[in-house]
Amino acid sequence: MVDDDDLILEVAQMSLEVVGGWEVTTANGARDGLVRARAEHPDAIVLDVMMPGMDGPTAAQALKADPETADIPIVLLTAKVQSADRDRFADLPVAGVLAKPFDPMRLPAELGSLLGWT
Repeated sequence: MVDDDDLILEVAQMSLEVVGGWEVTTANGARDGLVRARAEHPDAIVLDVMMPGMDGPTAAQALKADPETADIPIVLLTAKVQSADRDRFADLPVAGVLAKPFDPMRLPAELGSLLGWT
């Protein structure tokens, strides 16, 4: 889970671990997320869209361009869910988009569905 907001990271991590039963690693910001993805090679990455320094779409492209992380599925997490935003995200190498705010009780099921895990 990659986000620059510690509260979002905490709520999402708790949701995915407690409700979903998943093991979750968090990264504060895209650059930290890129480093952790290479080191830990997670089953999937959830990327916030709007982060300082490097945004989620740029990070997604970097992950897909790196042979070490290219096979990791990516889901974007964003408050930008207008049709113009979704059109922009459609061109990105991501499995899907989750909207903020999210329901912590439904997050694991929604993420699992986007990833084809359920």
